[in-house]
This record gives sequence, structure tokens and C-alpha cells, in this order.
Amino acid sequence: MWPYPNVHEARLFHPTRGRQFFGLCSDTPLPQQKDTPVTKSPTPSDLIYGHHAVEAVLSRNTAGQDTAKVLALFIQENRKDARTRRILEWARLRHIPVNPTPRKVLDEMAGGMRHQGFILRATGPDPAWRRHDLPSLLKTLSEPALLLILDGVQDPHNLGACLRSADGAGVHGVVAPRDRAVGLTPTVRKVACGAAESVPFIRIVNLARSLDELRIAGVGIIGLTGEADESLYDLPLTGPIALVLGGEGKGLRRLTRAGCDRLARLPMRGTVESLNVSVTAGICLYEARRQRGKTDNAPPSPPPGEPETLPQHETGYRRAP
Repeated sequence: MWPYPNVHEARLFHPTRGRQFFGLCSDTPLPQQKDTPVTKSPTPSDLIYGHHAVEAVLSRNTAGQDTAKVLALFIQENRKDARTRRILEWARLRHIPVNPTPRKVLDEMAGGMRHQGFILRATGPDPAWRRHDLPSLLKTLSEPALLLILDGVQDPHNLGACLRSADGAGVHGVVAPRDRAVGLTPTVRKVACGAAESVPFIRIVNLARSLDELRIAGVGIIGLTGEADESLYDLPLTGPIALVLGGEGKGLRRLTRAGCDRLARLPMRGTVESLNVSVTAGICLYEARRQRGKTDNAPPSPPPGEPETLPQHETGYRRAP
């Protein structure tokens, strides 16, 4: 029988409730002497919870994808449903230790967040791609690029919902600044329901410079703002484009707005002035996909590689020098 961790050890595991983690579900005792080596406390990014996010990570690891290294799977004890059996099979294929764990301990590990009985402990570098991966991504596409750029989204629920919509619409990548914006936190992964593992999430240092790089590569930049004169539905979205959405409350920043080739709005017929950024993202992305005439369940584009040349497409959005 597996040795179950107790609540005290779970508090040690949680980054805001203790200083160190000494291996849940193991026989390793807590150190009593000051000179005992201390293991670094896991950061929030070490935890992945929710059955969709957990299964997405395990399945991509099984497929040999470059993802975080999974150290352990904590699963609510006495679960025997079909989803549990499927996740256990993924863990078996990857030789990942499985730890049946009381619900109360899982609650402590997740810090009160909904985990649905599944928590992964993972480690490794930031899975978000770097700025120089953006040109590499464009080189691999067999169709006109469809990108989503988020200018300062700080709510993890909004980012997770945007990633989920991006995955559903077949977006080739989601771009966000590294500063003053949320990254791939456990909450983001949970809300994204696996999309955080399937959609390239590219974090960049200088958004204005990245917009210029995209324009040079032939990508039209369309910013969404309520003050625009043109409706998004009147624009052609079949060429390579990047849809740029602002963060909560502030919208597009001045430099970001200046870096767009065209500005567009969504028609608002009621009394509210704007929509939530994740709702706007879903509407815009699916309008682009509708115009492109893609069938349901179209396969996603391949992961980035290093072909010789960039694809050449006419955008209609290139600005005059």
C-alpha cells in the first residue's frame, strides 16, 4: 500500500505555506538537523492540476513532445472511473510514480483551487517559447498564419480561456509580453483544459519590435478596439494575420496600437461598451476561421522546424514606407 502524505507535509509542499518539500508519498523523513540538505520548495509552476491539463501533459510526454519533466502524479485515492484509468495508463507508459492521495491532502497541495482529483508535480524550464521562436514558427506553416497577440492580459482565467479558444480555432500561436502579463500558471493550465500544452505560447520582451518582425514576415497586424471605425466583419481575414487584443480595463497600449496596420471593432448592439477579452478572442478567431472555410476538426499545423524560406502570402495590410 502506498504511504499517504499527511496534511502537515502537504503544507510544506505548498509554496505559500512552507519552506521546503521533502518528497510526498515517500519514506524520506523530515530533517531534524540544520546541516541536512534542503530541497528547494516547488513554485506554483511545478503544479499542474485538473484532469484535462494533467492528461494533456502526460499524453504529450508519451508522444515524445518537449514538455516539462513530470516527477509524480498525485491522484485521489479509491478512484476507479474511466478517466482515472486512462490517466493511469498514460502514467504507466511514461514510468511516472503514481501516489493515491486523500482528498484533503490534494486540497492542501492545490491551495484551495479545483483539482478534480489529479495533480502533477513537474519541473523544467519555462515551457513558453522565446521571442526568436516566432520566426521559426512562421517558417513551418502550410497555410496563412493565424496568431493571437494579447497585450497585457493579467487574469489567469482570461489567458486560460483565450488559449482554449485559440486551440479550438486552430490558431498557430499565442503571443504575450513577458512583463506585466500572466504566464502559464497552474490556474491558466486548469482553465485552458489542455490547450496550454497544445498551442504554442510565445512570451516576448518587446511587443512593438515583435509586431515589426511579423510585418516584415508578411503578417498583417489587426488591433481590436472599441474606437475603431471598421468592423472586424468587413475585413478580409484569409491572409496571414495577427489579431491583437488589449488587457483587462486598459485595452491596447499606445505603442501597440501604433504598431497595428489596421484597427477594427466588434459591433455592439446593447448597452455595454465592451466584451471580456477571452470572449472577444473567441469571436474574432472563429470569424477568421469561418472566412478561411476550414472544416471542423482540421488538424493543427506541425510544430516549428527550420525550413529554408518563409511562406509568401499577400496580406493586404502592408503599410506604406
